[in-house]
Amino acid sequence: MFQGCLCNKIYKKIDDNDIKFLKSLLGDERVITGNDISEDYCHDELNTIRAYPEVLVEVLNTEEVSKIMKYAYDNNIPVVARGSGTGLVGSSVPIYGGIMINMTKMNKIIEIDDENLTLTVEPGVLLMEIAKFVEDYELFYPPDPGEISATIGGNINTNAGGMRAVKYGVTRDYIMGLELVLPTGTVINVGGKVVKDSSGYSILDLICGSEGTLAIITKAILRLLPLPKKTISLLVPFPNLDSATSTVPKIIKAKKIPTAIEFMQREVIIAAEQFLGKKFPDNSADAYLLLTFDGNTKEEIEKDYETVANICISEGAYDVYITDTDERKEAVWSARKAFLEAVKASTTEMDECDVVVPRNKVAEFIKYTDSLQKDYKIRIRSFGHAGDGNLHVYILKDDLDENAWKEKLAAVFDKMYSKAQELGGLVSGEHGIGYAKKEFISSQYGREYMELMLRIKMAFDPKNILNPGKICEG
Repeated sequence: MFQGCLCNKIYKKIDDNDIKFLKSLLGDERVITGNDISEDYCHDELNTIRAYPEVLVEVLNTEEVSKIMKYAYDNNIPVVARGSGTGLVGSSVPIYGGIMINMTKMNKIIEIDDENLTLTVEPGVLLMEIAKFVEDYELFYPPDPGEISATIGGNINTNAGGMRAVKYGVTRDYIMGLELVLPTGTVINVGGKVVKDSSGYSILDLICGSEGTLAIITKAILRLLPLPKKTISLLVPFPNLDSATSTVPKIIKAKKIPTAIEFMQREVIIAAEQFLGKKFPDNSADAYLLLTFDGNTKEEIEKDYETVANICISEGAYDVYITDTDERKEAVWSARKAFLEAVKASTTEMDECDVVVPRNKVAEFIKYTDSLQKDYKIRIRSFGHAGDGNLHVYILKDDLDENAWKEKLAAVFDKMYSKAQELGGLVSGEHGIGYAKKEFISSQYGREYMELMLRIKMAFDPKNILNPGKICEG
């Protein structure tokens, strides 16, 4: 396994002079230290990696971010930018302490341009706010990760995908321009409202998915689409998960591409029912596909979903339930979006394998995880985006003692990531690498690839002060 390093990771510890500078810039109320820093800021959503910043600051504009970064660069202080903290791999955890910049108050929607179909926003705007705002203009921002309380800055930094990726693509496909603060404090703009760009290296694409290790995003120009006028979902019960996931490649081959194709197990549905306190439309089958179709007319959608429904029935589905009312859609999709929290609430601790495999290998990979569950006598739950091969597999601690948990988790992770690689898959589909998955990306890609990523990091951040210890560092 490759282990790389950028520089000597001996950073300056925050002292009274540093606090004095930050307070002179931001005021006392937006500089938080010591025991006044909430426990929430030492971990992300999964809470498996923990470290406190030495000082937490709240910023309101690009100029403040720029001045903080210049000061940190001049004084060799590590900096981590943070949004809502909904990540799952420790990307926003301040491993080396230093300054944490809370970006959530940079939350203005700056401009909607309905001639160029763009929306310009600050990084702290929430996905749910974007969706609601553009809908009033009959427009649509397609990326749809399950966590709608995530910030757009965090989504760009992880190149988030979500449930509509099978038809519409991922976050990178909808980022047209960015305003960035470099580790030195320099402010640059990349991209813009242009539809095409062949102007040298794409810095914009490097930033998207970089998990805050190369620059801090302070503004984003998003590409919008016309809002589809009709949406219909199908809930399809199958006798087992193998038959459900094996049906997906046949749907894709029929060239009737749904907006979303999700798979789920009965155990996860029951956990969601308990967590939400309301019933799912059906929980009698062992496995389900949840498919959504959108378009501008009911006739257009019906033509597609009837073909897909017939494929599902021919592949052994028990039935096909049409969810075409707002009430039915809410019942199904609220449960799907609660799966992560529901699984988390059902155990004492958990960790996630966020692999992506070719679509025709989903069934084989899920079958393999079921065998690991039996071999290692540990509970494993899974759901995910069957349409694009992105699987979310959760290993649950339950009542295992700490030593047994760590031993079994390490062994199961090693098996799953090796299997994903064997099937032509990759380490992460949308949650990133962060701190938690570094060993797996280096094992998969090898020395030359990792050294190339390190050199890119050095070009942006030669002092290695911006979110150090993440992705490609040993």
